[in-house]
Amino acid sequence: MSVKKPWLKYYGNTPATLEYPDVAMVDLIEKTAIRYPDVTAYDFMGKTATFRELVDGIHLCARSLWAMGIRPGDVVTVCMPNTPQGVMIFYALNRIGALASMIHPLSSEGEIAFFLNDSGSVAAITLDQFYPKFAAVRDKIKIKKLILTGIGDALSPLKKIGYQMTLGRKIAPVPESGWILPWKEFLKAGRECRDDYIRYNRAKDAAVILYSGGTTGTTKGILLSNLNFNALGMQTAAAGDCLRVGHAMLAIMPIFHGFGLGVCIHTILINAGKVILVPQFTPKTYAELLKKHKPNYIAGVPTLYEALLRNPGLKGVDFSCLEGIFSGGDSLSIELKKKLDAFLKEHGSAEQVREGYGTTECVTASCLTPKNYYREGSIGIPFPDTFYKIVTPSTNDELPYGEIGEICISGPTVMMEYLNNPKETMQTLRIHDDGYRWLHTGDLGYMDEDGFVYFKQRLKRMIITSGYNVYPSQLENIIDAHEAVSMSTVIGVKDDYKMQKVKAFIVLKSGLEPTEEIKASIYEHCKKNIAKYAMPYEFEYRDELPKTLVGKIAYTVLEREEEQKRQEEQ
Repeated sequence: MSVKKPWLKYYGNTPATLEYPDVAMVDLIEKTAIRYPDVTAYDFMGKTATFRELVDGIHLCARSLWAMGIRPGDVVTVCMPNTPQGVMIFYALNRIGALASMIHPLSSEGEIAFFLNDSGSVAAITLDQFYPKFAAVRDKIKIKKLILTGIGDALSPLKKIGYQMTLGRKIAPVPESGWILPWKEFLKAGRECRDDYIRYNRAKDAAVILYSGGTTGTTKGILLSNLNFNALGMQTAAAGDCLRVGHAMLAIMPIFHGFGLGVCIHTILINAGKVILVPQFTPKTYAELLKKHKPNYIAGVPTLYEALLRNPGLKGVDFSCLEGIFSGGDSLSIELKKKLDAFLKEHGSAEQVREGYGTTECVTASCLTPKNYYREGSIGIPFPDTFYKIVTPSTNDELPYGEIGEICISGPTVMMEYLNNPKETMQTLRIHDDGYRWLHTGDLGYMDEDGFVYFKQRLKRMIITSGYNVYPSQLENIIDAHEAVSMSTVIGVKDDYKMQKVKAFIVLKSGLEPTEEIKASIYEHCKKNIAKYAMPYEFEYRDELPKTLVGKIAYTVLEREEEQKRQEEQ
């Protein structure tokens, strides 16, 4: 049985199929460096490096990792913002055949402990400013060494002095410990290492662990291969049809995220582009970065673009430099796309914003709006060698064009498995009657007769705030763990900027009143155990919560109440 591919007639210059080399991720980086040794690979706060220098740095880090005892198959957690150290360690681990587990630096202490233990990490790297979180959970984790670096380690001497006199002064000194390996000592060991450290892994070999929610909404480690990332990079370049040697991507999407790591870093680098690494930003500083760097490509979540439209600092700025504008991480509303396209045109850009869709289970995007064509409401057409179908939810039965069902994806970017979770892997990855291996996304949508895909909503009960996935059940478990709480529920409330804000409803144990002391205690408990981006903006205390006929908390009733209040306030 063949798979239908009606979208091919809209491919334009994009080839329907590609040839994927049987190599590791870093091999494509080294191949690029051989062809373009003197092209700038990255710019970090004014400090640049060519592809030759990037590869030299990767190999130095690889030797350093080998010197500290990291071996093929070992897992090392990378808890870093967008910095040269984070990028080089990522590829250095790949060079020695080890795996990189990428996690959010703003994760809570409890989350960091979970990620380290779940991945089986033997070591980790993070910035000095995040050291206290690791120190707080040291007795709960099994890593042997913590590599500590700082922003200043990647700056020019002059910039480093300036940084240490300003932002660097706010970072508390790190105590000496045999558990800690400072960046300078780490690199010194690499310079002295004479061992044979290079390992040539293949496309099918595991390379990266990214964390996201599985089909149940529980955090899962997603195991991805070299092929998954290399295919993504090649497919994105082909479908994007805009990447040019030496042209720059403003890389603000974080490297712990498939969008940031797969598109903004790996795709750009293997195509000899320049990545402008941004470790931290606000809408205001992002506007300043756009004006300063005049990038050729930008990628972000809808909330970022919404903020840009409101930024008075962009009035009169020339955006004719832009050759590719990509939106992902959440659905882009028809209204926001229209506003953004008009904004770009007013500022001299001939390009439209192009929406992509995907899941971390296939690294990131697997579907993209064609280069010079847009169909209203659609998230685009599948990448080369990638197939979409719509099935009746919880089944393998394909639905006709136009009918809403679960979106399924098949192709070379589909993950290997959920780490340590064969049950959910079997539920999510299924062989259909057509013989293909399909990823059941848990998202609802439909496909029209031309193969354009339309996203409707998530089957999973999930909140998306500023592009981050937040799973209510996880937050409820944390809140319910407080000694004063009887029960809680968490919902997403519509927000013009974040798309959704997180709100918690709490019922205290019998006999307790929501005094300021209890409220403060619950807030501090949450702050310690919930990542900053997932922290509820409001805690509402009630005597009871609405329930369904079978006794479950009726969170949809609360969602309707909040929406009604929002409408009355407008």
